[in-house]
Amino acid sequence: MELWVILLCTLVSSLLGGLYVLGVFRRRRPNEPPLDKGTIPWLGHLLEFRKDSSEFLKRMQRKHGDVFTVLIGGYYFTFVMDPFCFGAIVKESRSKLDFTTSATQLVVQVFGYKPTKATHSIVHASSTKHLMGDGLTALTQATMESFRKLMLFSLSSGDKRVWKEENLFHYCYNIIFRAGYLALYGTEPARGAGNEEKAEEQDRLHSNQIFHEFRKYDRLFPRLAFAMLPPKDKREAERLKRHFWNVLSVKKVWQKDNISDWISDQDQLLAENGVPEYMRDRFMFMLLWAAQGNTGPTAFWLLLYLLKHPEALKAVRDEVDKVLRESGQEVKAGSPPVTITRDMLSRTPLLDSALEETLRLVAAPMLTRAVLEDTSLRTSSGTEFTLRKGDRLALFPHISVHMNPEIHEEPHKFKYDRFVNPDGTKKDFYRNGKKVKFVNMPWGAGVSTCPGRFFASAEMKLFVFLMLSHYDLELVNEEEEIPLLPPSHVLLLCCCYRS
Repeated sequence: MELWVILLCTLVSSLLGGLYVLGVFRRRRPNEPPLDKGTIPWLGHLLEFRKDSSEFLKRMQRKHGDVFTVLIGGYYFTFVMDPFCFGAIVKESRSKLDFTTSATQLVVQVFGYKPTKATHSIVHASSTKHLMGDGLTALTQATMESFRKLMLFSLSSGDKRVWKEENLFHYCYNIIFRAGYLALYGTEPARGAGNEEKAEEQDRLHSNQIFHEFRKYDRLFPRLAFAMLPPKDKREAERLKRHFWNVLSVKKVWQKDNISDWISDQDQLLAENGVPEYMRDRFMFMLLWAAQGNTGPTAFWLLLYLLKHPEALKAVRDEVDKVLRESGQEVKAGSPPVTITRDMLSRTPLLDSALEETLRLVAAPMLTRAVLEDTSLRTSSGTEFTLRKGDRLALFPHISVHMNPEIHEEPHKFKYDRFVNPDGTKKDFYRNGKKVKFVNMPWGAGVSTCPGRFFASAEMKLFVFLMLSHYDLELVNEEEEIPLLPPSHVLLLCCCYRS
């Protein structure tokens, strides 16, 4: 009899524990945000959120207001849609709201790298030193050299006025990825006098091979991050990870010339902190994706928006030509390719605004924090909520800020000069007469702000600057609609060298 009692108690305990994990017993406490668990235990709203996160969050906001808690795949997320709350959230102590927990889990899952306590400080310090200020000036110069090697090496041969067609998305992603890769991870040694051209050709071939394998992984990344890959794709993802751990191994990287200080310093600091070599190989893969995973697609959108808005294309091209003339350079038949410097990129307010406008329209990051202890949150209307320990806090600025008509007039329209005043200064934005601090958040905010944002912006601006200064551009199909996502079909660009 005692055995049956023990077994029954064990069964009941397991059942209750399972129901607890599934979220059956979760109830809204006093002062907590509205709670919406959905109809499916544990999954909650996962399927709807994955299908169309923007529409789902809009529906929840209409139903519950600016702050609400939803169950998504076993986790309770409290979404805050009030932009005036963002400042307090990003400034909150990491002992209460921490971004490293979910980031660490993601990094382990998709790159195989297990961060140490020193990893974050190493990345932050190295990025501050080498991706900003004088370090960024040197890296911009190296990236310019990479673009010359990939885009402009054939200027001296052939008929410059021959029009050719390119797959716009592939071309933008391919060129920017490879230029960034060569600038960061180094170039092939010339191995003797007179072998410079052979080394450059090897760089072109090798970087193109790296890009094609990277795109395979890039396509799997979203489902890999959600642990939703079928077995066949999961095996392919593992193969690709091992491929990149090999080709980006520290042994192979250190055989290159012109390795960026950003890469070399981080590897040396990790080694000094006792990180084993095989784990540093994985760290190199993580850095590649972090540095190059979004710049190419964003440059595609920027060029596409400019091509679809002739007045914007003319204004930005006129600005580019003006900066070139002021630097004593000109694109003309027989002249060498221009050299773009960081100083020149700092004198393009219209290009800056067009890039920021593109990011406003297409970037949709979800910024998350783990709630480590019960935390109070006061909204702009004065309502105070309690965030529960163990939950996750989430911001989705694409809805609450980027596409908010109370902040951005006609938010669905591309306005290349939205972020700049007529005198070239940055424009301020207001909601209901109150100035909004966070008006565009493609790079995150607070301690989780992307440390490479200045280098990423420089890469994209360099690419567009060179495209507009050296090429005449037009879409093969001028009636082509701007797709909501990177196109699965070929969107053709027709281009030729400017005379």
